[in-house]
Amino acid sequence: MSELQAFDVIFIGGGPAGYTGAIRAAQLGQKVACVEMEPRLGGTCLRVGCIPSKALLESSDKFLETKNTLKKHGIVVDNVTLDLATMQKRKETIVTQLTGGIAGLFKKNKVTRFLGQGRLDGPGRVIVKAADGVETALAGKHVILATGSVVTPLKGVDLDDNRIGTSTEALAWAEVPEHLVVIGGGVIGLELGSVWLRLGAKVTVLEYMDRILAGTDLEVANAAQKLFKRQGMDFRLGVRVTGAKLDGAEVVVEIADAESIRCSHVLLAVGRKPNTSGLALETCGITPDARGQIPVDGHFQTTAAGVYAVGDVIHGPMLAHKAEEDAVACIEQIVKGYGHVDYNLVPGVVYTEPEIATVGKSEEDLKKAGIAYRKGSFPFAANGRAIALGHTDGFVKILADAQTDRVLGCAILGPRAGDLIAEVAAAMAYGASSEDIARTCHAHPTLAEAVKEAALAVDGRAVNI
Repeated sequence: MSELQAFDVIFIGGGPAGYTGAIRAAQLGQKVACVEMEPRLGGTCLRVGCIPSKALLESSDKFLETKNTLKKHGIVVDNVTLDLATMQKRKETIVTQLTGGIAGLFKKNKVTRFLGQGRLDGPGRVIVKAADGVETALAGKHVILATGSVVTPLKGVDLDDNRIGTSTEALAWAEVPEHLVVIGGGVIGLELGSVWLRLGAKVTVLEYMDRILAGTDLEVANAAQKLFKRQGMDFRLGVRVTGAKLDGAEVVVEIADAESIRCSHVLLAVGRKPNTSGLALETCGITPDARGQIPVDGHFQTTAAGVYAVGDVIHGPMLAHKAEEDAVACIEQIVKGYGHVDYNLVPGVVYTEPEIATVGKSEEDLKKAGIAYRKGSFPFAANGRAIALGHTDGFVKILADAQTDRVLGCAILGPRAGDLIAEVAAAMAYGASSEDIARTCHAHPTLAEAVKEAALAVDGRAVNI
């Protein structure tokens, strides 16, 4: 083992939490190391998650638009064909650009990167094991665990890293599945199901619950399901998958108390779990909870002095932007004495067509908590910009406290919902009322006017409907 190298801060994990936190720590004058086992930085998000999926979603949407709707704009394109290899190459180019950009930021900020698997070796010590088995010992005043999450397995589903795969495989298929069965009606399943549906696959979604998008505002989830069904996606809700295995050229998906389904490909997308395997948490006396999460206090401190955890390995939504906020707050707490994340203000986005975005409380949350509220909704079908774009499905819904009018939550189903939700998140961060949003001048014609109109509708005075 090489001679011990000392740092102020060591991040184990180079994903959104690890690389963002490492850069922020360096900005604050710390000597920083980041340990990542994959050659490319960026974690699951940049390599095989958020970024490549959005690249394929964009490409597949353009393909479908060219085939079906450009003629409505007076643009006639004959013999539209799919070049999947080029589409996949574009995706990889984007991933390479962004992961390389992080490496450049590490160099710019003087963050020392170690390639290998990191593990704890007692308080203040980290061992990095390279692919060739060589180990390097590091010492850190502060060690931050940011190892993200991994796919949750499902008993009986035999992954083969190809036709029965996870999101990683589904992002890289070299041919369009004839019939794709998606196990799980959550974000990942719906996004990747949408990609292959647009490119020509038959898509069947199997969901254990009696609804899709668990945790999302029910009115929005139900409306979205109707739109996805109209697009050609088939849903079977309230079913329990008991197995999936190869049978010659087909895959057999077994369902409890129902007939099996034969298909060409299966995407397992039933969720993710904290990635703590191999961290040697026991060397610091750290024990994950029943959910596999690492317990931390309000300052991201674990039960071991000088060891912290952020992102997907702790409580809260498993989202890249939440992980980044965790890491920055943790570092600023360590260096400056204050750091905080308001988990009620973490937006969630589903990048389907139309997009789905939420922030704050849903109607179900408020009813369960017994909080009186008023609701304002406005459809994109009455928004001038949406009509010009040809994307009029969906609506904006704003929920405000019945007494104070403070905005408690927002759900958007519609074009560019992921961008529009930022206005409401910012407003909520400052304790804004629906009246505040309603009296803010919005440019015309814009999609954002639908947010203003929904805020007006809370008080029953929407103008354009």
